[in-house]
Amino acid sequence: MKILLVSATEAELEPFETIWFRKNQVDRLVSGVGMVATAHSLTRELQSKSYDLAINIGLAGSFDRTFKLGEVVRVVEDIFSELGAEDGENILSLKEMGLPGTDILLNLDETMNPHVNKFRKVRGITVNTVHGNEQSIETIKKRLHPQVETMEGAAFFYVCGKEGVSSLQLRAISNYVEKRNREAWDIPLALANLKTAVTDLLNIL
Repeated sequence: MKILLVSATEAELEPFETIWFRKNQVDRLVSGVGMVATAHSLTRELQSKSYDLAINIGLAGSFDRTFKLGEVVRVVEDIFSELGAEDGENILSLKEMGLPGTDILLNLDETMNPHVNKFRKVRGITVNTVHGNEQSIETIKKRLHPQVETMEGAAFFYVCGKEGVSSLQLRAISNYVEKRNREAWDIPLALANLKTAVTDLLNIL
């Protein structure tokens, strides 16, 4: 199987540079941070090479306190949470505005391999600005009921869907979404658990 690992930063992909996967050919793509960079980098890669599966890996903030820091979860629904229009205190979706397109992406192209079922399924939002204000956090929780947030996930799903490539999004929880508090984050644990989970998966797919 030919697999593409996609992540926003070098730090998230670096642990896989020296690993040789006996069963699969694994390429790596550092897309850059954010939706625009991800869409550009991933589109260029998928139009120049053919892959059986693309896997977006990285860190995520969790709105759900039942997740432990370091837990690796599987995003199956992702939302462009800022795509639309303000109408007073409400946010109108593209559909409600009478425009084509969608702000909610269900991963209909997800690989059906049973080994991915060990990861808890979650609903994510993709944002340009990660939440760190108590009022905005409560607002987004009431509006979309997200469990995690990233800055690339929905863009990854969008491009994979347009290019017809099976996809999977795995994220390790590095922090809880709250008023910004870097001291409460555990990036080393999240990266270590992500490496273990993805390595194990790639060795059995």
